[in-house]
Amino acid sequence: MRQHLNARLLQHDLIRYFAASLLALLVDTGTLSMCLRLLHLSLAWSATLGFITGAIVAYVLSIRWVFRARAFGNAPALEFLTFVGIGVAGLAITQLVLWIGVTELGLLPEAVKLAAAVVTFAFNYIARKTLLFATSRRSRAASGNVV
Repeated sequence: MRQHLNARLLQHDLIRYFAASLLALLVDTGTLSMCLRLLHLSLAWSATLGFITGAIVAYVLSIRWVFRARAFGNAPALEFLTFVGIGVAGLAITQLVLWIGVTELGLLPEAVKLAAAVVTFAFNYIARKTLLFATSRRSRAASGNVV
């Protein structure tokens, strides 16, 4: 019974995280495109600015709507820094995929960005769920025994 309840909760978290990530991706990709097409910034700067705006959207939705458990809810600065750190690893994945797709293969940046988002989504969800929003970590954090 408990396993069934945990499976249902995970499905709901995953669905909410997917929706939040879609919104963050729209903000990220829109910012990338605007910076490239209207502001004529470099691909690296455009992707970085897109990442920052998308990360803010993703964090706010994650703590307010997606996840019920927060391992570091009593330490919001640590929580946010960890959230962003995971996102920076995702940004590295995105930058690598963009560089290969755009520079080496000559593909449209927006299309490559969407492909990179699939890999980054899986990485970010697993890392954030495990490190920041898992119930077992929440219990250890409350007792002061977080490793």
